[in-house]
Amino acid sequence: FHMTAPRPDGRGAMSAMQKALADGGVKPEDIGYINAHGTSTGLGDIAETKAIKRVFGDHAYKVPVSSTKSMVGHCLGAAGGIEFIAVVNTLLDQKIHPTINLDNPDAECDLDYVPKVARNASVRYAMSNSFGFGGHNVSVLVKRFEA
Repeated sequence: FHMTAPRPDGRGAMSAMQKALADGGVKPEDIGYINAHGTSTGLGDIAETKAIKRVFGDHAYKVPVSSTKSMVGHCLGAAGGIEFIAVVNTLLDQKIHPTINLDNPDAECDLDYVPKVARNASVRYAMSNSFGFGGHNVSVLVKRFEA
């Protein structure tokens, strides 16, 4: 496969998500929201969807997924930081921002995407994915503050 293409099976993304869960001591079913890397590329979105399914099993279809990049574009090196702020706001406001302009997802992208309009949700743990060329992959877990 091409150097800038993700592994078709999503193995790199899967590894990043599994390591984040293990490092945080969090079970997949505890995640209430995933901020996808979501660049709106066929190869990337399908590979990330496959990885989410492999990591989360049946819960993959229950956890809401959206992409910040749909609203701000791909900010390259700043993307992960901007998306982290968006995820923290999700935990603060208990509202998941949408993936705008999501009209016709690929048939293989069949998760609970949040298109066009924000969704109220009760989120205790969220995951944010950032996947780069050549296997530079990271998934970050964030927990809602509990006093």
